[in-house]
Amino acid sequence: MLPPLPTTIDPFITWPWDKIAPYYDELATRPLNAETVHQWLTDWSYLSSLLWERFSRLNVAKTVDTSDEAIEQAFNHFLEAIFPPAQAAEQRLRLKLLQSGLEPEGMAQPLRKIRTDVALFRQENLPLLAEERKLDAQYDKIIGAQTVEWAGQERTLTGLKPFYNTSNRATRAQIWRLKSARQLADREAINANWQKLLEVRLQQAANAGFGQDYRAYRWQALHRFSYTPEDAKAFGHAIEVAVVPAAQRIYAQYRAELGVAQLRPWDVEEDRDPLSFPALTPYTEPDELDAKAEAIFWRVDPQLGEYFATMRQEKLLDLPNRKGKAPGGYCTAFPIAKRPFIFMNAVGSARDVNTILHEAGHAFHVFETARLPYIHQLRADMEFNEVASMAMELLAAPYLTANEGGYYTEIDAARHRIQHLQKIILFWPYMAVVDNFQHWVYENPTAAMDPANCDATWSALWQRFMPGVDWSGFEAELATGWHRKQHIHGSPLYYIEYGMAQVGAIQVWRNALQDQPQAVARYRRALSQGGTLPLPDLYEMAGARFAFDVPIMQGVVALLEETIAALQAMLP
Repeated sequence: MLPPLPTTIDPFITWPWDKIAPYYDELATRPLNAETVHQWLTDWSYLSSLLWERFSRLNVAKTVDTSDEAIEQAFNHFLEAIFPPAQAAEQRLRLKLLQSGLEPEGMAQPLRKIRTDVALFRQENLPLLAEERKLDAQYDKIIGAQTVEWAGQERTLTGLKPFYNTSNRATRAQIWRLKSARQLADREAINANWQKLLEVRLQQAANAGFGQDYRAYRWQALHRFSYTPEDAKAFGHAIEVAVVPAAQRIYAQYRAELGVAQLRPWDVEEDRDPLSFPALTPYTEPDELDAKAEAIFWRVDPQLGEYFATMRQEKLLDLPNRKGKAPGGYCTAFPIAKRPFIFMNAVGSARDVNTILHEAGHAFHVFETARLPYIHQLRADMEFNEVASMAMELLAAPYLTANEGGYYTEIDAARHRIQHLQKIILFWPYMAVVDNFQHWVYENPTAAMDPANCDATWSALWQRFMPGVDWSGFEAELATGWHRKQHIHGSPLYYIEYGMAQVGAIQVWRNALQDQPQAVARYRRALSQGGTLPLPDLYEMAGARFAFDVPIMQGVVALLEETIAALQAMLP
Protein backbone atom coordinates (compact mmCIF):
# COMPACT_ATOMS: atom_id res chain seq x y z
CA MET A 1 0.00 0.00 0.00
CA LEU A 2 1.45 3.31 -1.09
CA PRO A 3 1.38 6.20 1.39
CA PRO A 4 -1.01 9.04 0.48
CA LEU A 5 0.32 11.69 -1.86
CA PRO A 6 1.15 15.08 -0.27
CA THR A 7 -1.77 17.44 0.25
CA THR A 8 0.37 20.46 -0.73
CA ILE A 9 3.07 20.97 -3.31
CA ASP A 10 5.87 21.75 -0.83
CA PRO A 11 7.15 18.22 -0.16
CA PHE A 12 6.50 17.07 -3.73
CA ILE A 13 8.62 19.82 -5.27
CA THR A 14 11.82 17.83 -4.66
CA TRP A 15 10.58 14.26 -5.12
CA PRO A 16 12.81 12.24 -7.49
CA TRP A 17 11.21 10.22 -10.24
CA ASP A 18 11.71 6.89 -8.49
CA LYS A 19 9.48 8.14 -5.66
CA ILE A 20 6.77 9.31 -8.10
CA ALA A 21 6.79 6.33 -10.45
CA PRO A 22 5.05 3.83 -8.10
CA TYR A 23 1.91 5.98 -8.08
CA TYR A 24 1.73 5.83 -11.86
CA ASP A 25 2.42 2.09 -11.77
CA GLU A 26 -0.44 1.55 -9.33
CA LEU A 27 -2.88 3.46 -11.56
CA ALA A 28 -1.66 1.53 -14.60
CA THR A 29 -2.45 -1.82 -12.93
CA ARG A 30 -5.62 -0.87 -11.00
CA PRO A 31 -8.86 -2.36 -12.45
CA LEU A 32 -10.76 0.15 -14.56
CA ASN A 33 -14.49 -0.23 -15.20
CA ALA A 34 -17.70 1.77 -14.96
CA GLU A 35 -17.74 1.47 -11.16
CA THR A 36 -14.10 2.49 -10.63
CA VAL A 37 -13.55 5.06 -13.39
CA HIS A 38 -14.52 8.12 -11.34
CA GLN A 39 -12.08 7.37 -8.51
CA TRP A 40 -9.41 6.30 -10.98
CA LEU A 41 -9.71 9.57 -12.91
CA THR A 42 -9.78 11.54 -9.66
CA ASP A 43 -6.56 9.91 -8.47
CA TRP A 44 -4.87 10.34 -11.85
CA SER A 45 -5.94 13.98 -11.89
CA TYR A 46 -4.42 14.59 -8.47
CA LEU A 47 -1.10 13.02 -9.42
CA SER A 48 -0.99 14.97 -12.69
CA SER A 49 -1.90 18.14 -10.82
CA LEU A 50 1.08 17.71 -8.51
CA LEU A 51 3.38 17.51 -11.51
CA TRP A 52 1.68 20.44 -13.24
CA GLU A 53 1.97 22.61 -10.16
CA ARG A 54 5.59 21.62 -9.65
CA PHE A 55 6.39 22.72 -13.18
CA SER A 56 4.34 25.91 -12.82
CA ARG A 57 6.08 26.95 -9.63
CA LEU A 58 9.52 26.29 -11.06
CA ASN A 59 8.60 28.20 -14.21
CA VAL A 60 7.37 31.13 -12.11
CA ALA A 61 10.57 31.11 -10.09
CA LYS A 62 12.80 31.15 -13.18
CA THR A 63 10.85 33.99 -14.83
CA VAL A 64 10.74 36.03 -11.63
CA ASP A 65 14.55 35.89 -11.49
CA THR A 66 16.33 34.71 -14.63
CA SER A 67 19.71 35.15 -12.92
CA ASP A 68 19.05 32.59 -10.15
CA GLU A 69 21.27 29.68 -11.15
CA ALA A 70 19.85 27.33 -8.51
CA ILE A 71 16.34 27.81 -9.86
CA GLU A 72 17.58 27.36 -13.42
CA GLN A 73 19.22 24.08 -12.38
CA ALA A 74 16.03 22.90 -10.63
CA PHE A 75 13.96 23.82 -13.69
CA ASN A 76 16.34 22.01 -16.04
CA HIS A 77 16.44 19.00 -13.70
CA PHE A 78 12.66 18.79 -13.90
CA LEU A 79 12.80 18.93 -17.71
CA GLU A 80 15.55 16.33 -17.92
CA ALA A 81 14.78 13.89 -15.10
CA ILE A 82 11.06 14.25 -14.34
CA PHE A 83 9.28 15.50 -17.45
CA PRO A 84 10.25 12.69 -19.88
CA PRO A 85 9.35 9.70 -17.67
CA ALA A 86 6.23 11.49 -16.44
CA GLN A 87 5.04 11.99 -20.01
CA ALA A 88 5.68 8.31 -20.76
CA ALA A 89 3.73 7.35 -17.65
CA GLU A 90 0.88 9.70 -18.61
CA GLN A 91 0.80 8.01 -22.01
CA ARG A 92 0.27 4.62 -20.37
CA LEU A 93 -2.74 5.96 -18.47
CA ARG A 94 -4.19 7.68 -21.53
CA LEU A 95 -3.98 4.38 -23.42
CA LYS A 96 -5.58 2.53 -20.52
CA LEU A 97 -8.52 4.94 -20.46
CA LEU A 98 -9.02 4.79 -24.22
CA GLN A 99 -8.81 1.01 -24.28
CA SER A 100 -11.48 0.79 -21.58
CA GLY A 101 -14.02 2.36 -23.93
CA LEU A 102 -15.43 4.37 -21.02
CA GLU A 103 -16.67 7.93 -21.48
CA PRO A 104 -17.51 9.53 -18.13
CA GLU A 105 -19.80 12.55 -18.04
CA GLY A 106 -18.13 15.75 -19.19
CA MET A 107 -15.23 13.90 -20.83
CA ALA A 108 -16.25 13.77 -24.51
CA GLN A 109 -14.12 16.77 -25.55
CA PRO A 110 -11.18 15.88 -23.27
CA LEU A 111 -11.22 12.33 -24.66
CA ARG A 112 -10.97 13.71 -28.18
CA LYS A 113 -7.85 15.56 -27.11
CA ILE A 114 -6.48 12.48 -25.35
CA ARG A 115 -6.96 10.40 -28.52
CA THR A 116 -5.01 13.02 -30.45
CA ASP A 117 -2.24 13.13 -27.84
CA VAL A 118 -1.95 9.35 -27.89
CA ALA A 119 -1.69 9.32 -31.67
CA LEU A 120 1.04 11.96 -31.61
CA PHE A 121 3.07 10.54 -28.74
CA ARG A 122 6.56 9.29 -29.47
CA GLN A 123 8.99 8.25 -26.77
CA GLU A 124 11.89 9.67 -28.75
CA ASN A 125 10.27 13.11 -28.68
CA LEU A 126 10.40 13.42 -24.90
CA PRO A 127 14.02 14.60 -24.74
CA LEU A 128 13.33 16.86 -27.73
CA LEU A 129 10.41 18.49 -25.93
CA ALA A 130 12.63 19.03 -22.92
CA GLU A 131 15.34 20.52 -25.14
CA GLU A 132 12.79 22.84 -26.72
CA ARG A 133 11.82 24.11 -23.26
CA LYS A 134 15.45 24.77 -22.44
CA LEU A 135 15.99 26.68 -25.69
CA ASP A 136 12.90 28.74 -24.92
CA ALA A 137 14.35 29.49 -21.48
CA GLN A 138 17.62 30.52 -23.17
CA TYR A 139 15.70 32.96 -25.38
CA ASP A 140 14.09 34.44 -22.24
CA LYS A 141 17.51 34.73 -20.66
CA ILE A 142 18.89 36.65 -23.66
CA ILE A 143 15.95 39.07 -23.64
CA GLY A 144 15.86 39.40 -19.86
CA ALA A 145 19.51 40.50 -19.78
CA GLN A 146 19.00 43.39 -22.21
CA THR A 147 19.56 46.70 -20.41
CA VAL A 148 20.73 50.19 -21.36
CA GLU A 149 21.83 53.33 -19.57
CA TRP A 150 19.20 56.06 -19.61
CA ALA A 151 18.65 59.11 -17.41
CA GLY A 152 21.63 58.11 -15.27
CA GLN A 153 20.43 54.57 -14.49
CA GLU A 154 20.70 51.08 -15.91
CA ARG A 155 17.25 50.17 -17.16
CA THR A 156 15.59 47.16 -18.74
CA LEU A 157 14.14 47.77 -22.17
CA THR A 158 10.69 47.40 -20.63
CA GLY A 159 11.71 50.02 -18.09
CA LEU A 160 12.26 52.49 -20.94
CA LYS A 161 8.62 52.49 -21.92
CA PRO A 162 7.42 55.35 -19.69
CA PHE A 163 10.06 57.62 -21.21
CA TYR A 164 8.46 57.33 -24.65
CA ASN A 165 5.51 59.30 -23.35
CA THR A 166 7.02 62.68 -24.11
CA SER A 167 6.06 65.28 -26.69
CA ASN A 168 9.77 65.72 -27.53
CA ARG A 169 10.13 63.76 -30.74
CA ALA A 170 13.95 63.93 -30.68
CA THR A 171 13.99 62.35 -27.23
CA ARG A 172 11.69 59.56 -28.38
CA ALA A 173 13.94 58.89 -31.35
CA GLN A 174 17.01 58.80 -29.10
CA ILE A 175 15.42 56.27 -26.75
CA TRP A 176 14.18 54.14 -29.64
CA ARG A 177 17.61 54.07 -31.29
CA LEU A 178 19.28 53.15 -27.99
CA LYS A 179 16.86 50.31 -27.36
CA SER A 180 17.07 49.03 -30.94
CA ALA A 181 20.87 49.03 -30.91
CA ARG A 182 20.83 46.91 -27.77
CA GLN A 183 18.38 44.48 -29.34
CA LEU A 184 20.46 44.18 -32.51
CA ALA A 185 23.52 43.36 -30.39
CA ASP A 186 21.87 39.99 -29.66
CA ARG A 187 21.01 39.32 -33.29
CA GLU A 188 23.46 36.47 -33.75
CA ALA A 189 22.66 34.87 -30.40
CA ILE A 190 18.91 34.84 -31.17
CA ASN A 191 19.54 33.57 -34.70
CA ALA A 192 21.64 30.70 -33.37
CA ASN A 193 19.00 29.81 -30.77
CA TRP A 194 16.32 29.96 -33.48
CA GLN A 195 18.15 27.50 -35.72
CA LYS A 196 18.41 25.03 -32.85
CA LEU A 197 14.70 25.46 -32.05
CA LEU A 198 13.71 24.84 -35.65
CA GLU A 199 15.85 21.70 -35.87
CA VAL A 200 14.28 20.31 -32.69
CA ARG A 201 10.75 21.03 -33.93
CA LEU A 202 11.30 19.49 -37.33
CA GLN A 203 12.70 16.36 -35.70
CA GLN A 204 9.60 16.09 -33.49
CA ALA A 205 7.37 16.17 -36.57
CA ALA A 206 9.50 13.61 -38.37
CA ASN A 207 9.47 11.28 -35.37
CA ALA A 208 5.66 11.49 -35.24
CA GLY A 209 5.31 10.55 -38.90
CA PHE A 210 4.70 14.02 -40.35
CA GLY A 211 7.92 14.29 -42.32
CA GLN A 212 8.96 17.92 -42.49
CA ASP A 213 5.39 19.18 -41.94
CA TYR A 214 5.75 20.54 -38.43
CA ARG A 215 2.66 22.69 -38.91
CA ALA A 216 0.40 19.66 -39.38
CA TYR A 217 1.96 18.04 -36.31
CA ARG A 218 1.66 21.17 -34.20
CA TRP A 219 -1.90 21.85 -35.41
CA GLN A 220 -2.99 18.56 -33.91
CA ALA A 221 -0.88 19.04 -30.79
CA LEU A 222 -2.72 22.35 -30.25
CA HIS A 223 -6.06 20.49 -30.60
CA ARG A 224 -7.27 22.75 -33.38
CA PHE A 225 -10.37 20.79 -34.31
CA SER A 226 -12.61 23.73 -35.26
CA TYR A 227 -10.53 25.41 -37.99
CA THR A 228 -7.76 24.66 -40.50
CA PRO A 229 -4.58 26.42 -41.66
CA GLU A 230 -6.57 27.66 -44.65
CA ASP A 231 -9.17 29.14 -42.30
CA ALA A 232 -6.34 30.94 -40.51
CA LYS A 233 -5.15 32.42 -43.78
CA ALA A 234 -8.70 33.46 -44.63
CA PHE A 235 -8.79 35.34 -41.33
CA GLY A 236 -5.65 37.13 -42.46
CA HIS A 237 -7.41 38.07 -45.68
CA ALA A 238 -10.40 39.43 -43.73
CA ILE A 239 -8.01 41.55 -41.68
CA GLU A 240 -6.40 42.86 -44.84
CA VAL A 241 -9.81 43.84 -46.24
CA ALA A 242 -11.63 45.13 -43.15
CA VAL A 243 -8.99 46.15 -40.62
CA VAL A 244 -5.94 47.49 -42.49
CA PRO A 245 -7.95 50.42 -43.90
CA ALA A 246 -9.18 51.25 -40.36
CA ALA A 247 -5.60 51.12 -39.11
CA GLN A 248 -4.63 53.49 -41.90
CA ARG A 249 -7.31 55.91 -40.73
CA ILE A 250 -5.80 55.86 -37.24
CA TYR A 251 -2.31 56.49 -38.62
CA ALA A 252 -3.65 59.37 -40.72
CA GLN A 253 -5.11 60.93 -37.58
CA TYR A 254 -1.78 60.51 -35.78
CA ARG A 255 0.07 62.22 -38.63
CA ALA A 256 -2.37 65.12 -38.68
CA GLU A 257 -2.32 65.66 -34.93
CA LEU A 258 1.47 65.41 -34.75
CA GLY A 259 1.89 67.65 -37.77
CA VAL A 260 4.31 65.30 -39.54
CA ALA A 261 4.47 64.06 -43.11
CA GLN A 262 5.47 60.54 -42.07
CA LEU A 263 5.16 58.57 -38.87
CA ARG A 264 8.39 57.01 -37.65
CA PRO A 265 8.75 53.95 -35.38
CA TRP A 266 9.29 56.10 -32.29
CA ASP A 267 5.97 57.82 -32.93
CA VAL A 268 3.99 54.60 -32.53
CA GLU A 269 6.01 52.70 -29.96
CA GLU A 270 3.94 49.86 -28.53
CA ASP A 271 2.89 51.50 -25.27
CA ARG A 272 2.64 55.04 -26.52
CA ASP A 273 -0.45 56.97 -27.55
CA PRO A 274 0.75 59.71 -29.92
CA LEU A 275 -2.26 61.86 -29.06
CA SER A 276 -2.04 61.59 -25.26
CA PHE A 277 -0.05 64.46 -23.81
CA PRO A 278 0.66 64.62 -21.02
CA ALA A 279 1.14 60.87 -20.69
CA LEU A 280 -1.53 58.94 -18.84
CA THR A 281 -0.40 58.13 -15.30
CA PRO A 282 -2.82 55.57 -13.89
CA TYR A 283 -0.87 55.05 -10.66
CA THR A 284 2.34 56.15 -8.96
CA GLU A 285 2.87 53.52 -6.24
CA PRO A 286 3.22 49.83 -7.21
CA ASP A 287 0.53 48.70 -4.75
CA GLU A 288 -2.01 50.98 -6.41
CA LEU A 289 -2.03 48.85 -9.56
CA ASP A 290 -3.57 45.80 -7.92
CA ALA A 291 -5.55 47.70 -5.27
CA LYS A 292 -7.44 49.68 -7.90
CA ALA A 293 -7.85 46.61 -10.09
CA GLU A 294 -9.55 44.88 -7.17
CA ALA A 295 -11.95 47.80 -6.74
CA ILE A 296 -12.85 47.57 -10.44
CA PHE A 297 -13.51 43.83 -10.28
CA TRP A 298 -15.89 44.25 -7.35
CA ARG A 299 -17.88 46.58 -9.61
CA VAL A 300 -17.82 44.22 -12.61
CA ASP A 301 -19.06 41.31 -10.48
CA PRO A 302 -18.81 40.69 -6.70
CA GLN A 303 -17.54 37.13 -7.18
CA LEU A 304 -14.76 38.36 -9.46
CA GLY A 305 -13.84 40.95 -6.85
CA GLU A 306 -13.61 38.23 -4.24
CA TYR A 307 -11.40 36.12 -6.49
CA PHE A 308 -8.94 38.97 -6.99
CA ALA A 309 -8.96 39.89 -3.30
CA THR A 310 -7.90 36.29 -2.59
CA MET A 311 -4.98 36.64 -5.00
CA ARG A 312 -3.81 39.80 -3.27
CA GLN A 313 -4.15 38.27 0.19
CA GLU A 314 -2.28 35.10 -0.80
CA LYS A 315 0.48 37.00 -2.67
CA LEU A 316 -0.30 35.42 -6.02
CA LEU A 317 0.94 38.48 -7.94
CA ASP A 318 4.43 39.58 -9.06
CA LEU A 319 3.81 42.80 -10.94
CA PRO A 320 6.70 45.36 -11.01
CA ASN A 321 9.39 45.31 -13.69
CA ARG A 322 12.97 44.85 -12.49
CA LYS A 323 16.29 43.69 -13.85
CA GLY A 324 16.53 39.94 -14.24
CA LYS A 325 12.83 39.28 -14.78
CA ALA A 326 11.81 37.48 -17.95
CA PRO A 327 9.93 39.66 -20.44
CA GLY A 328 6.18 39.83 -20.85
CA GLY A 329 3.31 38.89 -18.64
CA TYR A 330 1.29 35.74 -18.04
CA CYS A 331 -1.13 33.97 -15.77
CA THR A 332 -0.43 30.39 -14.77
CA ALA A 333 -2.32 27.89 -12.62
CA PHE A 334 -1.42 25.99 -9.47
CA PRO A 335 -3.97 23.15 -9.72
CA ILE A 336 -3.32 21.61 -6.30
CA ALA A 337 -3.82 24.94 -4.58
CA LYS A 338 -6.62 25.71 -7.08
CA ARG A 339 -5.16 29.15 -7.51
CA PRO A 340 -3.80 31.28 -10.38
CA PHE A 341 -0.61 33.35 -10.36
CA ILE A 342 -0.07 36.58 -12.34
CA PHE A 343 3.37 37.68 -13.56
CA MET A 344 3.89 41.14 -15.08
CA ASN A 345 6.49 43.79 -15.84
CA ALA A 346 4.61 46.88 -14.67
CA VAL A 347 6.31 50.26 -15.07
CA GLY A 348 3.53 52.74 -14.32
CA SER A 349 2.04 52.92 -17.81
CA ALA A 350 -1.51 52.76 -19.13
CA ARG A 351 -0.61 49.43 -20.68
CA ASP A 352 -0.14 48.01 -17.18
CA VAL A 353 -3.83 48.61 -16.54
CA ASN A 354 -4.82 46.64 -19.63
CA THR A 355 -2.35 43.89 -18.74
CA ILE A 356 -3.60 43.36 -15.21
CA LEU A 357 -7.22 43.36 -16.41
CA HIS A 358 -6.24 40.89 -19.15
CA GLU A 359 -4.31 38.50 -16.92
CA ALA A 360 -7.02 38.69 -14.27
CA GLY A 361 -9.44 37.36 -16.89
CA HIS A 362 -7.22 34.29 -17.15
CA ALA A 363 -7.10 34.09 -13.36
CA PHE A 364 -10.89 34.15 -13.15
CA HIS A 365 -10.94 31.27 -15.62
CA VAL A 366 -8.81 29.26 -13.18
CA PHE A 367 -11.15 30.04 -10.31
CA GLU A 368 -14.30 29.29 -12.32
CA THR A 369 -13.05 25.85 -13.41
CA ALA A 370 -11.95 24.78 -9.92
CA ARG A 371 -15.18 22.80 -9.43
CA LEU A 372 -14.47 20.49 -12.39
CA PRO A 373 -13.46 17.04 -11.07
CA TYR A 374 -10.76 16.01 -13.57
CA ILE A 375 -7.60 17.80 -14.67
CA HIS A 376 -8.38 16.82 -18.25
CA GLN A 377 -11.44 19.12 -18.16
CA LEU A 378 -9.69 22.27 -16.96
CA ARG A 379 -8.02 23.62 -20.08
CA ALA A 380 -10.20 25.24 -22.68
CA ASP A 381 -8.77 25.80 -26.12
CA MET A 382 -6.54 28.87 -26.24
CA GLU A 383 -8.86 30.54 -28.72
CA PHE A 384 -11.39 30.72 -25.89
CA ASN A 385 -8.94 31.17 -23.01
CA GLU A 386 -8.05 34.52 -24.55
CA VAL A 387 -11.73 35.51 -24.72
CA ALA A 388 -11.65 35.22 -20.93
CA SER A 389 -8.83 37.76 -20.73
CA MET A 390 -9.66 40.14 -23.59
CA ALA A 391 -13.34 40.39 -22.68
CA MET A 392 -12.36 41.36 -19.14
CA GLU A 393 -10.42 44.37 -20.47
CA LEU A 394 -13.64 45.57 -22.11
CA LEU A 395 -16.09 44.57 -19.36
CA ALA A 396 -14.03 46.53 -16.85
CA ALA A 397 -13.97 49.68 -19.01
CA PRO A 398 -16.99 51.40 -17.38
CA TYR A 399 -15.22 51.34 -14.01
CA LEU A 400 -11.83 52.85 -14.87
CA THR A 401 -12.67 56.20 -13.30
CA ALA A 402 -11.58 57.14 -9.79
CA ASN A 403 -15.18 57.55 -8.62
CA GLU A 404 -15.64 53.85 -9.41
CA GLY A 405 -12.44 52.96 -7.55
CA GLY A 406 -10.31 52.97 -10.69
CA TYR A 407 -7.35 54.85 -12.05
CA TYR A 408 -8.50 57.98 -13.88
CA THR A 409 -10.51 61.15 -14.16
CA GLU A 410 -13.42 60.98 -16.61
CA ILE A 411 -11.30 62.62 -19.33
CA ASP A 412 -8.28 60.39 -18.76
CA ALA A 413 -10.52 57.30 -18.69
CA ALA A 414 -11.84 58.32 -22.10
CA ARG A 415 -8.26 58.82 -23.33
CA HIS A 416 -7.30 55.40 -21.99
CA ARG A 417 -10.26 53.73 -23.68
CA ILE A 418 -9.58 55.47 -26.99
CA GLN A 419 -5.99 54.26 -26.84
CA HIS A 420 -7.12 50.73 -25.94
CA LEU A 421 -9.71 50.48 -28.71
CA GLN A 422 -7.36 51.93 -31.31
CA LYS A 423 -4.72 49.42 -30.30
CA ILE A 424 -7.21 46.60 -30.81
CA ILE A 425 -7.59 47.74 -34.42
CA LEU A 426 -3.83 48.14 -34.82
CA PHE A 427 -3.22 44.73 -33.23
CA TRP A 428 -5.05 42.61 -35.80
CA PRO A 429 -2.71 43.53 -38.69
CA TYR A 430 0.29 42.83 -36.46
CA MET A 431 -1.23 39.50 -35.47
CA ALA A 432 -1.62 38.72 -39.17
CA VAL A 433 2.09 39.42 -39.70
CA VAL A 434 3.06 37.06 -36.87
CA ASP A 435 0.65 34.32 -37.94
CA ASN A 436 1.50 34.47 -41.63
CA PHE A 437 5.20 34.53 -40.78
CA GLN A 438 4.82 31.30 -38.83
CA HIS A 439 2.86 29.67 -41.66
CA TRP A 440 5.72 30.61 -44.00
CA VAL A 441 8.33 29.19 -41.59
CA TYR A 442 6.70 25.79 -41.33
CA GLU A 443 5.71 25.63 -44.99
CA ASN A 444 9.34 26.44 -45.93
CA PRO A 445 11.46 25.01 -43.11
CA THR A 446 14.64 24.71 -45.15
CA ALA A 447 14.50 28.37 -46.15
CA ALA A 448 13.51 29.38 -42.62
CA MET A 449 16.67 27.78 -41.27
CA ASP A 450 18.50 30.80 -42.73
CA PRO A 451 17.70 33.85 -40.57
CA ALA A 452 18.25 36.12 -43.58
CA ASN A 453 15.22 34.55 -45.26
CA CYS A 454 13.22 35.04 -42.08
CA ASP A 455 14.22 38.70 -42.08
CA ALA A 456 13.10 39.13 -45.69
CA THR A 457 9.77 37.39 -45.14
CA TRP A 458 9.00 39.37 -42.00
CA SER A 459 9.76 42.62 -43.86
CA ALA A 460 7.48 41.68 -46.77
CA LEU A 461 4.60 40.76 -44.49
CA TRP A 462 5.08 43.98 -42.55
CA GLN A 463 4.74 46.01 -45.72
CA ARG A 464 1.56 44.08 -46.63
CA PHE A 465 -0.26 44.39 -43.31
CA MET A 466 1.41 47.32 -41.54
CA PRO A 467 1.79 50.22 -43.99
CA GLY A 468 1.69 53.68 -42.55
CA VAL A 469 4.98 54.00 -40.65
CA ASP A 470 8.23 54.97 -42.35
CA TRP A 471 11.10 52.62 -41.40
CA SER A 472 13.60 53.95 -43.94
CA GLY A 473 17.11 53.85 -42.54
CA PHE A 474 16.10 51.16 -40.07
CA GLU A 475 15.71 48.17 -42.34
CA ALA A 476 17.64 45.85 -39.99
CA GLU A 477 15.47 46.84 -37.05
CA LEU A 478 12.33 46.16 -39.08
CA ALA A 479 13.59 42.87 -40.51
CA THR A 480 14.43 41.46 -37.07
CA GLY A 481 11.00 42.20 -35.63
CA TRP A 482 10.42 38.43 -35.43
CA HIS A 483 13.24 38.30 -32.86
CA ARG A 484 11.10 40.37 -30.53
CA LYS A 485 7.92 38.32 -30.71
CA GLN A 486 8.30 35.84 -27.87
CA HIS A 487 5.57 33.52 -29.14
CA ILE A 488 7.49 32.71 -32.33
CA HIS A 489 10.34 31.35 -30.23
CA GLY A 490 8.54 29.86 -27.25
CA SER A 491 5.04 28.95 -28.48
CA PRO A 492 5.17 27.93 -32.15
CA LEU A 493 2.09 28.69 -34.25
CA TYR A 494 0.48 30.22 -31.20
CA TYR A 495 -0.68 33.79 -31.78
CA ILE A 496 -3.75 33.66 -33.99
CA GLU A 497 -5.63 32.75 -30.81
CA TYR A 498 -5.32 36.36 -29.68
CA GLY A 499 -6.82 37.65 -32.91
CA MET A 500 -9.72 35.20 -32.84
CA ALA A 501 -10.39 35.78 -29.17
CA GLN A 502 -10.44 39.54 -29.67
CA VAL A 503 -13.32 39.07 -32.11
CA GLY A 504 -15.14 36.96 -29.52
CA ALA A 505 -14.38 39.44 -26.73
CA ILE A 506 -15.82 42.35 -28.70
CA GLN A 507 -19.03 40.39 -29.20
CA VAL A 508 -19.23 39.79 -25.43
CA TRP A 509 -18.66 43.51 -24.90
CA ARG A 510 -21.31 44.38 -27.50
CA ASN A 511 -23.79 42.35 -25.44
CA ALA A 512 -22.66 44.19 -22.30
CA LEU A 513 -23.50 47.52 -23.90
CA GLN A 514 -27.10 46.34 -23.86
CA ASP A 515 -27.13 44.40 -20.55
CA GLN A 516 -23.86 44.29 -18.59
CA PRO A 517 -24.99 41.92 -15.77
CA GLN A 518 -26.41 39.43 -18.25
CA ALA A 519 -23.29 39.59 -20.43
CA VAL A 520 -21.03 39.00 -17.41
CA ALA A 521 -23.20 36.09 -16.28
CA ARG A 522 -22.94 34.45 -19.71
CA TYR A 523 -19.19 35.11 -19.73
CA ARG A 524 -18.72 33.43 -16.34
CA ARG A 525 -20.93 30.49 -17.29
CA ALA A 526 -18.82 29.86 -20.39
CA LEU A 527 -15.60 30.12 -18.36
CA SER A 528 -16.90 27.53 -15.89
CA GLN A 529 -17.11 24.90 -18.65
CA GLY A 530 -13.33 24.71 -18.94
CA GLY A 531 -12.39 22.42 -21.81
CA THR A 532 -15.55 20.31 -21.78
CA LEU A 533 -17.08 21.88 -24.91
CA PRO A 534 -15.87 22.56 -28.48
CA LEU A 535 -14.87 26.10 -29.39
CA PRO A 536 -18.06 27.07 -31.26
CA ASP A 537 -20.15 25.96 -28.27
CA LEU A 538 -18.05 27.93 -25.79
CA TYR A 539 -18.32 31.05 -27.93
CA GLU A 540 -22.08 30.62 -28.22
CA MET A 541 -22.45 30.14 -24.47
CA ALA A 542 -20.52 33.39 -23.93
CA GLY A 543 -22.81 35.18 -26.39
CA ALA A 544 -20.50 35.22 -29.41
CA ARG A 545 -20.11 33.54 -32.78
CA PHE A 546 -16.97 31.61 -33.75
CA ALA A 547 -16.46 33.23 -37.16
CA PHE A 548 -13.71 35.40 -38.67
CA ASP A 549 -14.82 36.31 -42.17
CA VAL A 550 -14.96 39.73 -43.82
CA PRO A 551 -18.53 40.60 -42.69
CA ILE A 552 -17.91 39.86 -39.01
CA MET A 553 -14.64 41.79 -39.09
CA GLN A 554 -16.38 44.73 -40.70
CA GLY A 555 -19.00 44.63 -37.94
CA VAL A 556 -16.58 44.64 -35.02
CA VAL A 557 -14.41 47.33 -36.62
CA ALA A 558 -17.51 49.50 -37.11
CA LEU A 559 -18.39 49.17 -33.39
CA LEU A 560 -14.84 50.06 -32.39
CA GLU A 561 -14.69 53.10 -34.64
CA GLU A 562 -18.13 54.33 -33.49
CA THR A 563 -17.12 54.01 -29.84
CA ILE A 564 -13.79 55.75 -30.44
CA ALA A 565 -15.60 58.64 -32.11
CA ALA A 566 -18.02 58.96 -29.18
CA LEU A 567 -15.17 58.95 -26.67
CA GLN A 568 -13.19 61.50 -28.68
CA ALA A 569 -16.22 63.79 -28.55
CA MET A 570 -15.85 63.84 -24.75
CA LEU A 571 -12.34 65.27 -24.89
CA PRO A 572 -11.72 69.00 -24.43
